Amino acid sequence: MGFFDRIWRVIRANLNSLVSGAEDPEKILEQTVLDMQEDLIQLRQAVAQAIATQKRTERQYSQAMTTADEWYRRAQLALQKGDDALAREALTRRKSYQETATAMKTQLDQQVTVVAQLKQNMMKLEGKISEAKTKKDLYIARARSAKATQQINEMLGNVGTGSAMQAFERMEEKVMQMEAQAEAVAELGMDDLEKRFEQLGQADDIEAELTAMKSGQSLPGSQSAQLPASQLNTPEVDAELEQLRQQIREG
Repeated sequence: MGFFDRIWRVIRANLNSLVSGAEDPEKILEQTVLDMQEDLIQLRQAVAQAIATQKRTERQYSQAMTTADEWYRRAQLALQKGDDALAREALTRRKSYQETATAMKTQLDQQVTVVAQLKQNMMKLEGKISEAKTKKDLYIARARSAKATQQINEMLGNVGTGSAMQAFERMEEKVMQMEAQAEAVAELGMDDLEKRFEQLGQADDIEAELTAMKSGQSLPGSQSAQLPASQLNTPEVDAELEQLRQQIREG
């Protein structure tokens, strides 16, 4: 497993832990992405520095090779002039620059490998940051949704168990009581109305019977016997009538 793969696993574990923890997921995720971007900036600087070192080594290698070739040309020239000692010294110098060029070539090959690995890691980190930004937005949306759901559930819990629900229950009971009273008043009103109509009917019957009595007729089912006129003007009759009036007044 590569170095950046291990880093990414740690980052993902931290993200999951932060989202589920007591800290604010949105702020932590934003800060984590900012930290990753800062790491990318530092990695880009390291890549740029490695490339600059590689370029410098390439120039040194090229210069050593050019100098070695120049000393070989000089050795050939000295040999053509018959100066073996000078040709030998030129070849000695050429060999020194060839050794320097060989060392530079080895160093250059290593630097090319390092730069290629750094570039690959930088591209991986850029991809991880892009993925982290996408997941950050997803996690933030999920965190906000979970927070909103929690608040709604808490509100529903408070409504179900708090004073607001008790107030609704009291009002429901009061409304039911008012409805019962209204029905009772309506029933009493209907009873009074029926009684008035019944009394009105009874008054009609009484008036009819009184009229019949005055005319000396009798209604069906009534007694038609009348007292003689000589018996009407007696103290007993007057007393009985007075007693009847008293009973009617007392009602």
